[in-house]
Amino acid sequence: MAGEIFRDAWGIPHLRAGDAVELARLQGRVTALDRAWQLETERHRAQGTSASFLGPEALPWDRLARRVRLADTARRCLAELDRRDPETGQWLRAYVEGVNEGLAAPGASPSPAAEPAPAPEPATTFEPAAAPEFARVALTPGRWEPWTPLAVWLSTHILFAGFPAKLWRERVVECLGRDAVGLFAADGPGTSGSNGWLVAGERTVTGRAVIAGDPHRFIEDPGVYQQIHLSCPEFDVVGIAVPGVPGIAHFGHTGSVAWAITNAMADYQDLYREQLRRTGAGVEALGPDGVWHRAARHTETIEVAGEDPVEVEVIETGRGPVIIGGPEGLEDGVSEPGAPPVAVALRYPPRVTGDLGFGALLRLLRARRVADVDRAVDLWAEPVNVVQAADTEGGTLHRVAGRVPVRAEANRIRPVPAWEPGHDWQGWHEPPRAGLTEGVAVMANQRGPAAPLGVEFAAPHRADRIAALLARRERWSAAEMPALHTDTHLASAAVLLDHVAVLDDLTGPAAGLRDRLLDWDRHMDADSTGAALYAAVRGTLVRQLARHPAFARLATPPACPEVFQPWLALVPRIGYALEHLLTAKDLYGIDRPAAVRAALEEVAARPPAGTWGDTHRLAPWRAVAPTTPYDEPALSGDHDCVLSTSSVPGLTDLAARGPAARYVWDLARREDSRWVVPFGASGVPDSPHHRDQLPLWLAGDLIPVVTDWDGLRREDAVRGGGGGRGTHEETDGLDELQEETDV
Repeated sequence: MAGEIFRDAWGIPHLRAGDAVELARLQGRVTALDRAWQLETERHRAQGTSASFLGPEALPWDRLARRVRLADTARRCLAELDRRDPETGQWLRAYVEGVNEGLAAPGASPSPAAEPAPAPEPATTFEPAAAPEFARVALTPGRWEPWTPLAVWLSTHILFAGFPAKLWRERVVECLGRDAVGLFAADGPGTSGSNGWLVAGERTVTGRAVIAGDPHRFIEDPGVYQQIHLSCPEFDVVGIAVPGVPGIAHFGHTGSVAWAITNAMADYQDLYREQLRRTGAGVEALGPDGVWHRAARHTETIEVAGEDPVEVEVIETGRGPVIIGGPEGLEDGVSEPGAPPVAVALRYPPRVTGDLGFGALLRLLRARRVADVDRAVDLWAEPVNVVQAADTEGGTLHRVAGRVPVRAEANRIRPVPAWEPGHDWQGWHEPPRAGLTEGVAVMANQRGPAAPLGVEFAAPHRADRIAALLARRERWSAAEMPALHTDTHLASAAVLLDHVAVLDDLTGPAAGLRDRLLDWDRHMDADSTGAALYAAVRGTLVRQLARHPAFARLATPPACPEVFQPWLALVPRIGYALEHLLTAKDLYGIDRPAAVRAALEEVAARPPAGTWGDTHRLAPWRAVAPTTPYDEPALSGDHDCVLSTSSVPGLTDLAARGPAARYVWDLARREDSRWVVPFGASGVPDSPHHRDQLPLWLAGDLIPVVTDWDGLRREDAVRGGGGGRGTHEETDGLDELQEETDV
């Protein structure tokens, strides 16, 4: 059977083929047709060549990609996959063949526009690359290699576990002492906000389970997730894929079993301080045995649009690739007085094992029951996730999946000395498991089953709120789940408002502001003036604390590559840790009531004139800015809301992170499942399906998951840009479907 491409009313691809290998080729092809620009951008980022067309602003990322050896690690992982699981290796190669076919298809240009992109606005996200003023948006398609999907996966997740937080903790210890580390406990500069919940059949109106949630990541345009339907005689799966990677890794529904994940917040990457020296033969590193060992070393050249090429020295010790500094010391060549020069190496599981967990992908597609999902994710490697699954026979699953090394506690907190014994890896943790409580399991990056494997977790507010909302009703239906996705209650506001409540002797305007804040319902709705006032006071307080002399040394980040600087910025760290700072027994002599009073008086003197949505707007990341900028919409929600649209308190109200997709998997009737993404199925700006889901995403609405092939339109003529209507004349049911979900 030849492969067939169908589309629903939203341009979502539904693919059918005679076997799994042909289906993988078709998935690669349609992804290239729909997301050519995105795929090529990700390929370049994975190879460390994005500065060749994005310019010098992309150079910090390219340096990291080269030094951390993303492409070489991907090649190693492919070789190991071929050795252990040749069937999956063949399936992966078929996907790559399809990508190359799609990129070469007429009209499938990876250029998002025809003119140079304008200079970027001041950065409001923590992504390393932005569009330089001279960047040309034309990008000639390259060739994907069999290892490229693994490199894309590595590139997407190398910073996901937040190892740069160890550099921040090191800095806190240097400046304030060990006891201060807990004060700033927060999950990195972007923070995590994924939600997921499983409601067992005993708590649903159908008697079958429902799984729902929303992964929160940087919002990118095109989106980081791809809605897709994959069907062949072996399996028929709907789910949310990662463009550039075959199968459906994170969120899928086979009809008889469904699964979903959130970030487990595990710590599985280590930083080692290295003593390096140059010799006539190369570079040596001092090992824990007290002996100098030869390190691998070579140089690579990075092409930079508009500038001269840049050479990068790539060094790898017995611990891992050196990502900061070299034999001469850190980035500015300065070390502690009297101490030898020190560099920093990263040790991460795929580099050690040659296994990226891709062996799980084909097995997930073939899953029929929870036990199949369980066995499949036993092969999972990175990132470490909490997995939930349910099947039509009443089975449920709630467990951690991924590879976390067993090692000394010090490794988990800060960079450790490579020349001292006791910091090696000694095997792998057994992934923890958990059950359901009163028929419900909730995962929202909080301390849960993964608690023994992590250091910092998200505050419990989102998880507690979801559990409380689910407890309000004995029986739930799939159709009722979107109300949870969009809940805007901000429990973390209580700490600051408690400080505000006890203030007296305020000026008249400040007293009025205090009363308005205490009357506010604590919901971060876009049309709320109370939310705007709260955010203004919170941001002002964060900036005041950041200016305090007690934190003066932390205000100057240490010498390290630019790509890590967001993890070392003081204002975001205080913004995300404000609850801890306001409730600590002592805060280095800072008069917190006086600081809150000053923030209240400052905002009262010049209060925001509008609503939360006037400043809390979507700020998606794009490799190249559009020639005609979009008027990005106002958003409800905030970091600790279930609707986790994360701003950076004290720095900006713009939201670079948020729900990168929403889903509801119904195990009673798969066709009653629903989903949505922030923009649309197509990555081509002039496609009708580039941003057609945005109004629904903003409103909290979801679109139906279509599984009936008779309700789809066959794409007889594959056309560049994707998401097209095709040429088939049988359109019955599609217009009605569009009308049903239009807003």
